[in-house]
Amino acid sequence: MSITNEEAIKQLRALMEDVDDSLREPYRNIHQGYPTETLIRFLKARDWNVQKAHKMLLECLEWRTQNEIDKILTKPIVPVDLYRAIRDTQLVGVSGYSKEGLPVIAIGVGLSTYDKASVHYYVQSHIQMNEYRDRVILPSASKKQGRPICTCLKILDMSGLKLSALSQIKLMTAITTIDDLNYPEKTETYYVVNVPYIFSACWKTIKPLLQERTKKKIQVLKGCGKDELLKIMDYESLPHFCRREGSGSGRHISNGTSDNCFSLDNSFHQDLYDYVKQQALLVKGTNAPIRHGSVHVRFPEPDSEGNKIFDTLETEFQKLGNDHKI
Repeated sequence: MSITNEEAIKQLRALMEDVDDSLREPYRNIHQGYPTETLIRFLKARDWNVQKAHKMLLECLEWRTQNEIDKILTKPIVPVDLYRAIRDTQLVGVSGYSKEGLPVIAIGVGLSTYDKASVHYYVQSHIQMNEYRDRVILPSASKKQGRPICTCLKILDMSGLKLSALSQIKLMTAITTIDDLNYPEKTETYYVVNVPYIFSACWKTIKPLLQERTKKKIQVLKGCGKDELLKIMDYESLPHFCRREGSGSGRHISNGTSDNCFSLDNSFHQDLYDYVKQQALLVKGTNAPIRHGSVHVRFPEPDSEGNKIFDTLETEFQKLGNDHKI
């Protein structure tokens, strides 16, 4: 790390020592005992500009306070059938760990339909997974490795990606903006697998719009990516859709449900759901009924770069749709 970067960390640390008392608890929930690594993430997200990183971090803390994010792990999505429907249509899960101890998060981009619940439920579910990752998964990995583990790897499965995904752009914009502004630099590398033509066509248009820092994180792999991914993780940590060529993404293709990391029956989702229910009981008491209804979180506005990317993506999908009709 350069002297300039070390000075930036020192300056941002000094600014955060004067943070308002009302924001100190949210700040502790963000850094989970690793404040320096947290400051580095926000500095990276703002190209090491101390004032911009400070502004971003304060806005993140205010967003958490206004939307009661620190309490979101006490608000289970009920009934369980609704949560199962969300898991079946918002395909995300943890498949294992890399050889360096980083959690491996699998995302079924192509087959996620987001059509069994309201936008607010899907956003709530997404934030709960983020918070469980940051408050439970990463601290546990850090303890096991004996060093700070503050980031993860993501494997994006594009199997089944269709032009109908255009209808999900608004929701995906909201989720991506929440991550960019409030959970910056949490992903070490994005591995994109099972790429269809529609992705390749859009990628050519989107790639030039991305910041160089972001482009370096994205690796588009051949086929299911198994050979490349086995260099950084063991076979047991591969998502089910990477275990053999042509396996596809998979709500339906796996040996039952336990090895399908998207399924509610997978151990990660079982542990997460049980954890949220237990936290709810600790807060409300064992006799208090769990309230039905989604948590409504304010969606932050994407920055100009984000707007441009999503507008371009929408245009490209429409263009591909018109070509398909012809």
